[in-house]
Amino acid sequence: MNRIYILFTLAVAALLISAEVLRAQEFDCEVTINDRQISDTSYEYVSELVPALERYINENRWTDDQFEEYEKIKCRVRIVLTGVDDQYNFSAEVVFSSHRPIYNTAQESATVIISDNNWTFHYPRNKSLVFDALRFDALTSFIDFYMYVLMGFDYDSFSELGGSPYFNRAMEILELAQMANHPGWARSIGSQRNRYGLIQDLTNPGYEELRSAIYQYHRLGLDQFTMDEESARAQILDALRRIRQNRENSSRGFLFDLFFDTKYLEIVAAFMDGNSQIRLEAYNVLTAADPGHLSEYERLRN
Repeated sequence: MNRIYILFTLAVAALLISAEVLRAQEFDCEVTINDRQISDTSYEYVSELVPALERYINENRWTDDQFEEYEKIKCRVRIVLTGVDDQYNFSAEVVFSSHRPIYNTAQESATVIISDNNWTFHYPRNKSLVFDALRFDALTSFIDFYMYVLMGFDYDSFSELGGSPYFNRAMEILELAQMANHPGWARSIGSQRNRYGLIQDLTNPGYEELRSAIYQYHRLGLDQFTMDEESARAQILDALRRIRQNRENSSRGFLFDLFFDTKYLEIVAAFMDGNSQIRLEAYNVLTAADPGHLSEYERLRN
């Protein structure tokens, strides 16, 4: 009986540990790969990268926080392979996106959509994906970088500047990559719309007003819609005013464009049922803050 009891106890403990590990996972991520530009059948094994990346992202523990199943960050990774050489070095373009729930609704809000057209990595057959925060790997470190960026945007939407620890971790990966002298991670002359410019801006105090407004937009605006629509719209409008002001005082527009490229349709939808005055106020703010989507904002004047 004692042996049976011990085995039963160990089995229960194992289940509890397993449940705790599952509860600690932060991401519910879907990965797709388009390899149509690679015609050589000897590289067909690259399809194995899809389940490998999903396990790597979804089973890794990225924070010390405990996540319930419904709290997991939903994300998508869309990879288009653009080339490969005979040393199994692949080039790719990638789009990362993440979503968060809107409080007290069945709806979700996209927190950020980011594209990266300059990824190169080594992926021979049977390569294992291993998380190592202290060593740079062109495949896993790239994924790590963007997972921390997605996590930073998600945390920023729930608490004011809550994403700072994760943006800082992404910065550490950038520094490892630069020490390894790997292409795609260095500061480029001209455009700063790359990994270097992204994380430099996200960790720059000059953009904290934008990040704080992102919290206001989500928690005090979107999440309050089911309780008080007018108050929620007022909060969103105030957040947009803050973003416009921050943009006017900033030298680069990368983060602002990321925000509006992700949110412009949602913003219009939030104001469409408002009264004519708040629609016009929103229109005036948006045309100054985000002229790139002017045709969509015209709907607020009708």
